[in-house]
Amino acid sequence: MNLEIQDELTRLTLQCKVEKVQQLFDKQTFQHLPVLDGYRYLGCISELDIRTFDTEKTLKDYQDYFEKFFVKKEVNPLEVLQAISNHQTNIMPVLCDDQLEYLGYYDLNSVLDIFTDMPFLSEYGNIIVVRKGVNDYSFSEVSQIVESNNLKLYSMYISKMDHDVAELTLKVSDGDLNAVLRTFRRYSYEVMSSYFNDMYLNDLKSKSRYLGRYLNI
Repeated sequence: MNLEIQDELTRLTLQCKVEKVQQLFDKQTFQHLPVLDGYRYLGCISELDIRTFDTEKTLKDYQDYFEKFFVKKEVNPLEVLQAISNHQTNIMPVLCDDQLEYLGYYDLNSVLDIFTDMPFLSEYGNIIVVRKGVNDYSFSEVSQIVESNNLKLYSMYISKMDHDVAELTLKVSDGDLNAVLRTFRRYSYEVMSSYFNDMYLNDLKSKSRYLGRYLNI
């Protein structure tokens, strides 16, 4: 699961005129462009900022606006995706180790293409969302619950943190899914949603409707 570093953009320097940079943004869809001094990375300039600058000046006049986000060469795709999200961009400069040497960039579409090949997206399966206190759950326990019911756990991640409660989203293989839900409930997990026929919930709904009819008599 390797990302390919790209280096197809015109390299901006401090001597580039604002007007030229604006024209470059017109020709592509990136929200930021990296600025270099030789191979040394100085930061990124955003399209939103460049549109407000004096077209006769150069980037050297606007160095205070450079955003200095980047990732190292050896990071995994998930870290790249997180960095892209944190900085609200669709391009992520890649630097060499602890130096500021610019190697190229990752773009958002390439990162997303990596994830389409992961089992969480590519494998057929069932989605289960459960909740439990942050100090009460463990990934090993969740995995044990799934696998003890003879299902495969394709992936699991924390989809939401609500104060002291963690919401976990799982993708599991086919099997006795209702048995899995029963086990989660037995271990005090709250089942938030499940994209298959949940016999427990259906039974509760049926009993609720019966009770409603009884009370209306």
